[in-house]
Amino acid sequence: MAKINLLPWREEQRAEKTRQFVSLLSMCIFMTATLVAAVHLNIANQIDHQQFRNNILTKEISKLDLALKEIKALEATKQELLSRMEVIQSLQQQRPQIVHLFDEIVRTVPEGIFLTSIKQNGKELTINGIAESNGRVSAYMRNIDSSDWMATPRLTVIETKKGTMRSSNFVLTTSQSTPNSEEGEGS
Repeated sequence: MAKINLLPWREEQRAEKTRQFVSLLSMCIFMTATLVAAVHLNIANQIDHQQFRNNILTKEISKLDLALKEIKALEATKQELLSRMEVIQSLQQQRPQIVHLFDEIVRTVPEGIFLTSIKQNGKELTINGIAESNGRVSAYMRNIDSSDWMATPRLTVIETKKGTMRSSNFVLTTSQSTPNSEEGEGS
């Protein structure tokens, strides 16, 4: 049998396999580096995109905060206007009451009583006057008590003065009232 030297062939085969291994290894390293770079760029792109969206949301939130402040200011103005409107409406409804009250004062004063002053504090009236007799003051109080626009007369002071003409100074307090039928008409 002939002897064949297989050493150079094996060496060439080993060298070829080493070259293939090195080229395959370098190709894997290149592919891995490319893949890592691609993933890194993709993640960086996604981060940039999310930051862009976050900036847009931040700007929109600041715009909405300004709009909310304006809405709160408008609501405060609205409440202020509504309260003013309520005051105006209550004044409009009470406007004819003073006319009725003065008319009722004139109707309730009997003969022999002269009114010197009338003061109103809220719903309370203080009436100062001069009467020819105490009986006339009592009649005046009965007239006030039967009135629709005045109620609960209270005599505070009565002073009798003697002179050429016997007269009494009096101070009477009463409260202003509103008849039920008038409330229905005013509304």
